[in-house]
Amino acid sequence: MRYLRTQAGCVLGVLLLTACTTGMPPNRIADYVGTPKGTAVTADLSPQGIQAGLVVIPDTSAPEASPVLPDEAIQRLAESLSEELKQTLPITIAKIVPAEGLRPVSGGDPDQFAEFGRKQGVEYLIVVVASATEVEYPQTLFLGWAAHMQPGLRRDNYSLLEAALVDVKAGQTLVRAEGRGWATLDRPMAPGINQWYPVVWLRPMEPNRRYWPPTFEGAPNTLRVISMEDASKRLLLNLRKAWGDK
Repeated sequence: MRYLRTQAGCVLGVLLLTACTTGMPPNRIADYVGTPKGTAVTADLSPQGIQAGLVVIPDTSAPEASPVLPDEAIQRLAESLSEELKQTLPITIAKIVPAEGLRPVSGGDPDQFAEFGRKQGVEYLIVVVASATEVEYPQTLFLGWAAHMQPGLRRDNYSLLEAALVDVKAGQTLVRAEGRGWATLDRPMAPGINQWYPVVWLRPMEPNRRYWPPTFEGAPNTLRVISMEDASKRLLLNLRKAWGDK
């Protein structure tokens, strides 16, 4: 009977994971900068490069959104994106600006970013919306060389970074891209096995690459940071492709 319950739990977990990868978290950037028009926007994206401001918006407005990352984690994410953009694209981040006053609106509000960019004194603005969804379910955890089992919980975090390059003067979006990340946290229901748990790893690309959070209490935040960093790598690749297509 225990074996059947274990197998049923595994099947349930697989079904949940499959369901979550198809549309979680939902795209959020359209409620900020609007939906792309049918006619492509033309602009002179100079090969010599442009200067832009960067704003990272932590979004928790979607149903079932996971808690927002701590402020210091958002700042580190913005700084990392700034450095990576300089290395992969002809974009120099002139300044990183806080997302104060920026709010989602049904259908989007491009004008708020045009005004926001003018106040910041930049001609271009890279808007990055960071969102995530989490699913947690029972999971049997194995100790040591799988000789013992322990009841526990598995939490899957699905992170999404969406970016839009906004022409401040024209109030138009020139380039868009997104990147999705996925990481898993396993933790026991009972304390006393800190040698192995809690543990975070990336799925599905690097299932054997493990991270041990510094504290049991902070493990969920470690999970969110790792998943968001995974999404950042894919965002930069897709943003480079979108730039090349333009």
